[in-house]
Amino acid sequence: MKKLRVVHYINQFYAGIGGEEKADYPPEIREGLIGPGQALQAAFKEEAEIVATVICGDSYYNENMEESKSQILEMIRPYQPDIFVAGPAFNAGRYGVACGDITSHVQNELHIPGVTGMYVENPGVDLYKKEVYIIETKNSAADMRKAAPKMAKLVIKLGHHQEVGSPEEEHYIKRGLRKNYFADKRGSERAVDMLLAKLRKEKFDTEYPMPSFDRVSPSPAIKDLSQSKIAIVTSGGIVPKGNPDHIESSSASKYGTYDISQFDDLTDQDHETAHGGYDPVFANEDSDRVIPVDVLKEMEKEGMIGSLHPYFYTTTGNGTAVANAKAFATEIAIDLKNHGVDAVILTST
Repeated sequence: MKKLRVVHYINQFYAGIGGEEKADYPPEIREGLIGPGQALQAAFKEEAEIVATVICGDSYYNENMEESKSQILEMIRPYQPDIFVAGPAFNAGRYGVACGDITSHVQNELHIPGVTGMYVENPGVDLYKKEVYIIETKNSAADMRKAAPKMAKLVIKLGHHQEVGSPEEEHYIKRGLRKNYFADKRGSERAVDMLLAKLRKEKFDTEYPMPSFDRVSPSPAIKDLSQSKIAIVTSGGIVPKGNPDHIESSSASKYGTYDISQFDDLTDQDHETAHGGYDPVFANEDSDRVIPVDVLKEMEKEGMIGSLHPYFYTTTGNGTAVANAKAFATEIAIDLKNHGVDAVILTST
């Protein structure tokens, strides 16, 4: 069985070029493997070889998708790979979108199978799971050691045109596709078996899982804003200058609570954004563009609202896990209630 030729795609961070300040790095291709390619190559053993690595900045790709796609496809062609691998992106949103998008184009336009890897909450999952195989990973690069062998196993199967098993067998995220197969029991028997197992509170696997939606009932409308205390909560990452609590630019593990009682207007001298998922220039020039402190202070003076809560609550929504976001929300909501806040203005980017 021949050794498979693999081309690997990574972003500017994993290439060792830089972080957010280098996110506009244009596409380039280098011979051999770089960064996370070492873990993949070790998992391939002698069955596959990374012959080249494509590098592209996350912002560059997402802001220039058509141009990036065309450039990268032309870079890949001369290497004539048997298979293409992107990432893994874990929970990095723009990286995940780039991995999913370029993998789908490599499959559709170069007719080369591809594999990528992401955390289930990465926005790239919902966008591309029906088009490409996405190995499920944890939410950070700490999972690289476990993710690489899973990706390698599927890469080798696809590269040799072998039959791919179920999501449970191969560890890829369910694609929402159906496949006909012959079962030992007919459907009615299987349904009765599942019902009995459910009644006995035994474990069973449904053949048709239903989507689960987190529904939140809206609160009654505010009857009189002029008597109401309003607070600001944001996922736009606005923080005091210098980001004193070191809130992460992506995949936030914390939020901050900051005093705005002495500010009628936020300026570039006192506030900025820590968010890594959008161009920060305009938010850094005037953070009121993300949290409208200036307007709310004017409304307070004019009696249009009763008062503005003297603290605002902030984190970055960029790639932040839903579990973390829910935990933040629970703590913030308790604090808001304790301070008699009647309504919240929730801003994003």
